[in-house]
Amino acid sequence: MRIIGCCKQVFIAFLCIHFCCTAGQTNFQDAAVLKSLTDGWKNLPHSWTGEDPCGKRWEGITCSKSRIVTITLASMDLTGQLTGDLESLSELQILDLSYNKGITGSLPPSIGKLSKLTTLILLGCGFSGSIPNSVGSLKKLVYLSLNSNRFTGEVPASIGSLRQLYWLDLSDNQLTGSIPVSDGSKPGLDLLVNTKHFHFGKNRLSGEIPRNLFNSNMTLIHVLFDNNRLTGSIPESLGLVHTLQAVRFDRNLLSGAVPPNLNDLIGVSELMLSNNALTGPVPNLTGMVSLISVDLSNNSFEATTVPHWFSALKSLKTVIMERTGLEGLLPSGFFSIPQLETVILKSNQLNGTLDIGGSSSQLLKFIDLQNNSISNVKLDPGKNYTLMLSDNPFCQKSLVASPYCNKNLGSSSYKTPVFCVTPKCASGQMSSPTCKCAYPYTGTFVLRAPSFSTLGNDAYFTELQLSLLQFFVDISLPVDSVSLSNAAMDSFGYLNMHLAFFPAKEVHFNRTAVSTLAFVLSNQTYTPKKQFKPYVFFADNYTPFAGSKKPSHIGAIIGAVMGVSILLLLSICAAGYAFSQKKRAEKANQQANPFVSWDSQGTSGDVPKLKGARFFTFDEVQKSTNNFSEINNVGSGGYGKVYRGVLTDGEIVAIKRSQQGSMQGSREFKNEIELLSRVHHKNLVKLIGFCFDHGEQMLVYEFIPNGTLLDSLSGKSGIELDWIRRLKVALGSARGLQYLHELADPPIIHRDIKSNNILLDERLTAKVADFGLSRLFGDTDKGYVTTQVKGTMGYLDPEYFMTNQLTDKSDIFGFGVVLLEMLTARKPIQQGKFIVKVMKETVDKSKDLYNLGELIDPMLLSSSNTLLGFEKFVDLTLKCVEEFGVDRPSTGEVVKELEIIMQLAGFNPDTESTTTSQSYQGSNTKSFSHPYSDDSLV
Repeated sequence: MRIIGCCKQVFIAFLCIHFCCTAGQTNFQDAAVLKSLTDGWKNLPHSWTGEDPCGKRWEGITCSKSRIVTITLASMDLTGQLTGDLESLSELQILDLSYNKGITGSLPPSIGKLSKLTTLILLGCGFSGSIPNSVGSLKKLVYLSLNSNRFTGEVPASIGSLRQLYWLDLSDNQLTGSIPVSDGSKPGLDLLVNTKHFHFGKNRLSGEIPRNLFNSNMTLIHVLFDNNRLTGSIPESLGLVHTLQAVRFDRNLLSGAVPPNLNDLIGVSELMLSNNALTGPVPNLTGMVSLISVDLSNNSFEATTVPHWFSALKSLKTVIMERTGLEGLLPSGFFSIPQLETVILKSNQLNGTLDIGGSSSQLLKFIDLQNNSISNVKLDPGKNYTLMLSDNPFCQKSLVASPYCNKNLGSSSYKTPVFCVTPKCASGQMSSPTCKCAYPYTGTFVLRAPSFSTLGNDAYFTELQLSLLQFFVDISLPVDSVSLSNAAMDSFGYLNMHLAFFPAKEVHFNRTAVSTLAFVLSNQTYTPKKQFKPYVFFADNYTPFAGSKKPSHIGAIIGAVMGVSILLLLSICAAGYAFSQKKRAEKANQQANPFVSWDSQGTSGDVPKLKGARFFTFDEVQKSTNNFSEINNVGSGGYGKVYRGVLTDGEIVAIKRSQQGSMQGSREFKNEIELLSRVHHKNLVKLIGFCFDHGEQMLVYEFIPNGTLLDSLSGKSGIELDWIRRLKVALGSARGLQYLHELADPPIIHRDIKSNNILLDERLTAKVADFGLSRLFGDTDKGYVTTQVKGTMGYLDPEYFMTNQLTDKSDIFGFGVVLLEMLTARKPIQQGKFIVKVMKETVDKSKDLYNLGELIDPMLLSSSNTLLGFEKFVDLTLKCVEEFGVDRPSTGEVVKELEIIMQLAGFNPDTESTTTSQSYQGSNTKSFSHPYSDDSLV
């Protein structure tokens, strides 16, 4: 390593001397460092030619007095890693690499040496590992946006040293631990008195919210800690920050009463405390005169009538109090709030006559009072609003008008209107609102604390569209038009919409325009009106300029200026070259033939045949797991132990290690690496590589953070799956299974489908795992494979068990049992009873919920989602667990039926889920077994 380091120093020295002679307007050290930093990157801009970034005006590079001061390369589809060489760009002030998912690895600690850095934006990249404490050394930092990566570990307390920080965004990562505050010996977030934005949503932060996190000296306007695992009560100190405008602590595990002094926050317009375990009386918010949107749903407040103070809040537009213990009559004056647009009070105990009357707000668009006890309704026929009253006595009467009793409203269908003839565009192009074909710059615009509902509010979307267009025109960006579509609220309480920016002159943007557009949105240069703040933009890859070649950096060969000292250092490197080459050759030989010691004559079968799986040496795996530290032990089973590891590029992996010194399971080891190295699908777990070294057998998988489906159904993971999420998990699993049965060549029978072998990633996407028992199905025309019975009791196909004949329908039976688990949250065999038999004996299709009310998971029955498509789901489940395989559907038929059920439930089955596990955290935060653990096999 010392020799390599020496050679690297020589190379940098050579570059510095070389650039000193060739770089006309760029500081020689900056030019050399930039070249070294990006040497391994791909898809660099075409303009990066020659060796003078400042003089040649490299795209994304800005200079001042020959020094590089900004690097803005957002949305360039770059791939590579940041290296420690970055620290030498001593005059760098802005670094923006947003929307480059291919930039991976860890954030180097040396970044703390960029003493003049004011803006660090790495939004939407692929960084992983912990956020280095050295970030706290960037004393001039104003913007810090590390959101939407894969950072883990705790929030560095050193960030509290950044006294000039205005914007702090660490949301949408995998950060854990408590919120850091100062204690005299170390800094904390409570010292950030000049910071306006605390964005920590969609992480895994835990513990109580420190009382001294907030104080009256702070100038915060946005405090977003939603979708975490925070416990305890909301501290009274929050009420001391009178500058606040948006507060989100929803979707945590908070308890206790809401502090009364929140009523002092007269500037707050958005307050979201839903989906916690808050108790005590419903808080009195009379003093929050700026309140536009409030959501207190799904808490355990004391039963009460609808608070009188609502009518005093003249700015109120959205009221959401689902499952909050409201009872009695809904006052008619409630609907007279002048700005009121959306009211959601479903699943309470409201009763009597609903009197909306003629004094309701002219802006009223949507009222959801489902699942209450309302018996009569008085409406204003002159008003145009949507009213939902299903599951009320009113809807059980005869001769009741049906529109108010509809359960499924559907989603927003807003799309930017077009007033011209839409042309037919070439492949990859889209028609703009001005009917011109072009390649737009697209992405998802997310409002993190919207003050309005998506239902019937087209005027807001039009306003946002025109605001964006006017802004880009004002700053002379080549934008012809802006299109907005598919606006919908997600399960995090975020409002998502698709944006497309169309070029003004050409059919596509150039790199400079794309980078500028991205920077404007990533660093919040565009400032919308209050109802659209705070926001975040997630850009899609922009491909029209893709495929650019790596720029040439070949300069003049070493000349006389190299000097004797450089030659001397080069000779030192050469002295160690032979030794390093020898070691490299030995390693290459081992990598080329890792199975030289495979026992082909024993019980292990032939040498494994691989297609691209990476070979890891024992030393590499040992280093990645910190010598197999028990801290990194995340699971165990009959096969051995599973460890969390971090590779040298920062990628987090799961390493499945067989029992020490044993060759047990060698067939399963061989089977899994052979099969997983040749199948690739988003619903199958990815095999990174393997280790067959030092007598060890280890499998290296992608790390799946949210455990197994079994963990979620049993409550071990703390993740709660509602009806829609279960449908999406079922569909994803079925699609993975369909790939194995119908698209793999030859087809594969999994042979061990069970809820413990279906993993859930950070977005709760289902991934089928554990292929140790799988069999190829392409070498027979009999329709089955005769083999020894293996699998897990409870999921085992009875026909296969009796005949030893394995078919693809054997997987269908196991999948049917998994569907039963999703319905009941019960184990296949519980207290000696087989759930399949119990369900078949209980089901009665003439009764409500097929007479399965006592078997259904209570969490489903208490969920806010109506069980739309339930009967069809049960029908499909029963078909899958038929006694004989010929009576079961094919995997393709299962997928098609689940897609139909998803549509019945009001969701597009082809829409990728953006929901992460944080929105389904339950109260159980106990540790749970890792998804790669295996349990009892037959």
